[in-house]
Amino acid sequence: MSRKRRQKEHVNHERWLVSYADLITLLFAFFVVMYSTSQVDHRKVGKLAAAIQVAFQELGVFQATGTKVPTETSDPIPPDTAQALENVDRTSALGRIVPAPKGVLSSEQNDLSLLRRELEQALAPEISRHEIALRQGPDGLVISLREIGFFDSGSAQIKTNSRGAFSRIASLLVERNYRLRIEGHTDNVPIHTPQFASNWELSTGRGTELIRLLVVQYGFAPERLSVGGYAEFHPIASNSTEEGRALNRRVDVVILSKPASAEMPAPEKPTASDAKPASYLEPQAPPSF
Repeated sequence: MSRKRRQKEHVNHERWLVSYADLITLLFAFFVVMYSTSQVDHRKVGKLAAAIQVAFQELGVFQATGTKVPTETSDPIPPDTAQALENVDRTSALGRIVPAPKGVLSSEQNDLSLLRRELEQALAPEISRHEIALRQGPDGLVISLREIGFFDSGSAQIKTNSRGAFSRIASLLVERNYRLRIEGHTDNVPIHTPQFASNWELSTGRGTELIRLLVVQYGFAPERLSVGGYAEFHPIASNSTEEGRALNRRVDVVILSKPASAEMPAPEKPTASDAKPASYLEPQAPPSF
């Protein structure tokens, strides 16, 4: 019986095409992903650039120029326009892209910066002696009058030799229409004297004393002024050291960022029943608590 011959298996020489097809598919997917991630929303880029530019211009970092920006934010901003926003002008159209901070105008900020420089020059001797400190607070510019330069311990009467510095402050502030908030602060050492039963009365008494001077001697409109006594509960330094307690004993004159005319309504005319005599603004002896 003859044996059947086995035929040789056919060798497939085209298996490399499977691997090649897989590689091509992977490369195609890779380039599709790269292409999709490279597509930039120029409209959003333009809005972001405008918002950053407006913020820096509000801080006075960049100077305004005549460059205009598109006012219709529904249309994409071309890349060259987005780059041109580096020198964008702060116009009213920018308000539609990013509104200016509420209650703060660039002209007011520039004026406060100018006022701070004028105060630093006028009060240079007191600042060098650490009797006065200037800082920017959340509500505006703060002039911190420290007890060491303006008040005797436990007293609400301003020192005679510090009247000159206070007069320089008042002469610069009376020309502007900013509202002022006078804040009295103390350290955490309790006080109990015939005049002041606690630090609350002492801090409030010092604030009202400065209010009286501003109205009576320097002609400030009373509606521009407000006063608050905070005792030891708003410290700016630690009360565990003598140096920290000395910094906490102060009266802060807060120059509020918004002018009085921009927020406060016009005062009503007093009637005959509630009118006060003109003598209520005359200098009087300090009240006894």
